[in-house]
Amino acid sequence: MAGSDQARFETEVTRVDTPERDLAPTPQVPQRPSGRPQPIVAGHGMEARDVKAWYGSSQALHGISVGFAANQVTALIGPSGCGKSTFVRCLNRMHEETPGGRVEGSITLDGHDIYASDADPVTVRSKIGMVFQKPNPFPTKSIFENVAAGLKLSGGKRIKRADLSERVERSLRGAGLWDEVRDRLNAPGMSLSGGQQQRLCIARTIAVEPDVVLMDEPASALDPVATLRIEELIAELRLRYTIVIVTHNMQQAARVADSTAFMLSGELVEFGPTDKIFTNPDDERTEQYVTGKFG
Repeated sequence: MAGSDQARFETEVTRVDTPERDLAPTPQVPQRPSGRPQPIVAGHGMEARDVKAWYGSSQALHGISVGFAANQVTALIGPSGCGKSTFVRCLNRMHEETPGGRVEGSITLDGHDIYASDADPVTVRSKIGMVFQKPNPFPTKSIFENVAAGLKLSGGKRIKRADLSERVERSLRGAGLWDEVRDRLNAPGMSLSGGQQQRLCIARTIAVEPDVVLMDEPASALDPVATLRIEELIAELRLRYTIVIVTHNMQQAARVADSTAFMLSGELVEFGPTDKIFTNPDDERTEQYVTGKFG
């Protein structure tokens, strides 16, 4: 990738004390009581160990250790300023792009340290995609070009037009958007509604076939109908990807997440199955937060 193209692509995208766990990928994930279907493909597990992060001299994260199981949805909850977004940006090496941003500790994807000296940040971000709080389609690009952008900048310039079209269609279908835009692929991405724009950004993210999809408050700027569609989409994407979602919405976390991590003041207070976190947490601070006593 040419340096100028890479920098421009990254700039446009950017705008817009638990036990260690074995995260080896498994062929299938046990169903929750909700009867969620089994994954179509085996996913990829991630693990963070003793992760610390700084903004200059200000420490934002204090030794976060947590595992993200393959083909499951993990919600990160906690009050504003607790470090959720900082942590999720550490998971794909975006925090280091922040002026003064620094990370210590270990984050592995399938056992491989994404912060190793020989790990390429661009490759890491293609394997661990990010969907931001505010939909951020490339303003000068069409619907088709928005989805194809990531492919082209990650080596897709060698993809034949017919193959590129197939990949774009597959990604739009995966994001639940194809039937709504199939007849206007040349229309500007910005011409879509807010909910459609967010699904377009999800299509752009999964077009490069990542292993993990990070979502930072993906529905906070959307109306209830669009929010429900995003939540339904998360359940569908879970069949193919490992998903980490930051959310302030307790009901949303309870609906979509298999596991939930509660953070407070840059620390991980409690992590466990979502049902337990919301009905029988071990830490009093967790109980106070999920019942609305603070936050």
